[in-house]
Amino acid sequence: MRLLVLGGTEFVGRAVVEEGVARGWKVTVFNRGTHEAPDGVTALRGDRGAPDGLEALRHGEWDVVVDTWSWAPTAVRDAAELLAPRAASYVYVSSRSVYEYPVPVGADESAPLVEGSPDDAEYRDRIADYARVKAGGELAAVRAFGDRALLARAGLILGPYENIGRLPWWLNRIARGGDVLAPGPAELKLQFIDARDLAIWMLDAAARQVGGAFNVTSPVGHTTMRGLLEACVRVTGSSARLRWAEPDPILAAGVQPWQDLPVWVPPGELYEFLHRTNVDKALGEGLRCRPVEETVADTWAWLRSIPGDAPQRADRPAVGLDPKVEESLLSGGA
Repeated sequence: MRLLVLGGTEFVGRAVVEEGVARGWKVTVFNRGTHEAPDGVTALRGDRGAPDGLEALRHGEWDVVVDTWSWAPTAVRDAAELLAPRAASYVYVSSRSVYEYPVPVGADESAPLVEGSPDDAEYRDRIADYARVKAGGELAAVRAFGDRALLARAGLILGPYENIGRLPWWLNRIARGGDVLAPGPAELKLQFIDARDLAIWMLDAAARQVGGAFNVTSPVGHTTMRGLLEACVRVTGSSARLRWAEPDPILAAGVQPWQDLPVWVPPGELYEFLHRTNVDKALGEGLRCRPVEETVADTWAWLRSIPGDAPQRADRPAVGLDPKVEESLLSGGA
C-alpha cells in the first residue's frame, strides 16, 4: 500500500506514519520540513499556505491519503482536489467539535453540524473557530473524493508524542509527588482515543475503502478519572497521594475544567458531549482501544526518552493547574 500523510511528524500524523511503516507500506510525508521526518519514509516539502505550495504533490499516486490539517479549510480543498484523480481514499482527521452544541446524549453521526465552508480561507481564533474550520475541512474532502472520503471525528486524543500537554501534565505533576488535587467524582467515566489506535483504525478502514463520517473514540466508560490518575501513579512509581475533591469547591476557586485540570470536565452538558459519545458505527467497523494503563505507560516512557519538556503546539495554550491554586484547594480540606 502507498500512504501519503499530509503532515506526519507530530502526534496523530506521527502515529499514522509509524503505523504505516510498521505495516511495510510505502510511506510519503508532505510538510514544511520544520520537524525531522521519521525514518523509513519519503519526504516531500511544501507549504500548504503558500502560492504553489503543493507543487511537490503534482506527481505520484497513492492508495491512502491522511490529512491532519486543522486550520483554513481551503488548504484541505486544494490538496484534496489536486490528489483526487491519483488517490483511492482520503482520510480527514476531523473532530467531534463539528457537531452543533449541545449534542443530545446518544446521538450518532447524523446529528446536526455547525456551518462550515470548504472555501473558507480565514479564521480569527484557532480555538474559537475550531469547529467551523473542521466542518469546512470535511466538506472539502467530501467535495473532492465523494464516498471515498473517510471523516474520522476524533474525541479526546492521548498517547505518545502528544503536543497538547494533557496527559503529559498529569504524568509530570504526579511524578513530582506529594498531595495531588484529584478532581471528582472519582468514578466519572471517560472516553478518549489513543493516537495509535486512531491511526490503526483509519488505515484499516481506508485500506478497505470505507467512507463516510465516524465518531472515533473509546466506548463510554473505557476508563474513569480514578483509573486514569491511579495509572499515572503506578507507571511513574510516584509516592503521590491523590486527594479527591468534588467539583463545587474546585469550580468556586475559578479553576477551568479541561484547561487547568486537563481531561476533567464535571458532570453536566459539556461532560455529556465530551465523554458520552455514541461510537457504535466505528466499533462495528473494527475500532479497538487499548487499556488506559498502556496509553499512560507508553506516554510516560516517551516523556522520559526526550530531552527537556514535552513539545507544545504554538497555537494552543499550555494546560495545567497553578501550584498555588492547587495548594490553596488542598489546604481548604479537599
